[in-house]
Amino acid sequence: MGPEERRAMIVASALPLVAEYGTAVTTSQIAGAAGIGEATIFRVFTDKAELLDACMTEAVRPDHAVKEIASVPLDQPLAGRLIEAADALGAHLARIGTVAGSLHASGHRRGEAGERPSPSSRETSMETIREAVADLIEPDAASLRFPPGQVAAVFLGLLFARGRSGGPDELRTSDLVELFLHGAVRQEAA
Repeated sequence: MGPEERRAMIVASALPLVAEYGTAVTTSQIAGAAGIGEATIFRVFTDKAELLDACMTEAVRPDHAVKEIASVPLDQPLAGRLIEAADALGAHLARIGTVAGSLHASGHRRGEAGERPSPSSRETSMETIREAVADLIEPDAASLRFPPGQVAAVFLGLLFARGRSGGPDELRTSDLVELFLHGAVRQEAA
């Protein structure tokens, strides 16, 4: 296994532990979870802070969400596809929140050992997600008033602007998709 593969394997093993313990996780725990010796960690990471930053970097990568969105069957109705996309993105955001919250609460500030992600990398991530959602919408392009890319951008804006308070006024995902596709005004019977 090369250094990059080893880094990826260590980060994958460390992510659940970092989410649970934050900076209190030990390199010994991570090594145990990865099935390697503790010294192996320090062959690919200069220190624990670099490993924690790598975990955060992995958590924010959109690859997992994009893969989930791409696996949504295109033969189901658009509403069902959008609900599945929203669920995949919700899981992605929850993963980011869990890892970031755990690290922040335990005193780790991302970038102390390295660079913070640039605004362009965040924009690239959002563009990748928008393209995946646009691909999901594409089969219905003929029935849309706007191009799938624009529809995807508006859907994502609505999805990300939605609060997650759990209060009585919070829309379920299916209701949000219904509102997005059909508006807030009831259709008059003809």
